[in-house]
Amino acid sequence: MKKLTLTLMCAATISVGYCQKIGGGCEDCELMFEGIPEQLHWQTTLASPKEEGERMIISGTIYQKDGKTPAAGVILYVYHTDVKGEYKPTAAQKHGRRHGHLRGWMKTDAQGRYQFSTIRPAAYPNQRFAAHIHPIIKEPQKNEYWIDEYQFEDDPLLTQKDLQNAQNRGGSGIIKLNKNEKGIWIGKRDITLGKNIPNYY
Repeated sequence: MKKLTLTLMCAATISVGYCQKIGGGCEDCELMFEGIPEQLHWQTTLASPKEEGERMIISGTIYQKDGKTPAAGVILYVYHTDVKGEYKPTAAQKHGRRHGHLRGWMKTDAQGRYQFSTIRPAAYPNQRFAAHIHPIIKEPQKNEYWIDEYQFEDDPLLTQKDLQNAQNRGGSGIIKLNKNEKGIWIGKRDITLGKNIPNYY
């Protein structure tokens, strides 16, 4: 119902210019609305304490198109594989099953901040794709669109060709991870709304 409401709102306002169809194709982006909580915060946790894997915290600031002004009220949805490289839903999971159970939402605060705690994802089994986290942006009065995946600078599967082919949607998605004193991977990525996004204005 929430997804339908948001879609109808967009359709109703696009004729008067409030809802911009931007970003081009967005495979499975509609799944971000499945199971979305009524209340969103700038911080969230994707992985339970029982989840197998190395703990990781990613944070950053989302900026307006100028790259300087913090953007408040922007929804960032992320999802990724588990420690086996699979998008595996839980037995009881009803929503967004194709995205697996490691998924979550944030809504930036007045400072444009976001943060999510999870585990470090694994690469797809028996494939040569670098490990990654899928992010989708939903701005007020705009349709949802994807930005470059979060990828990790130290990943041996991340090739020079990958770096050259990156579209840098929202800015670079390549992040440097460092372990803190508790053994948790810490990374930072700032995002600029509209950067290298088709039809953005």
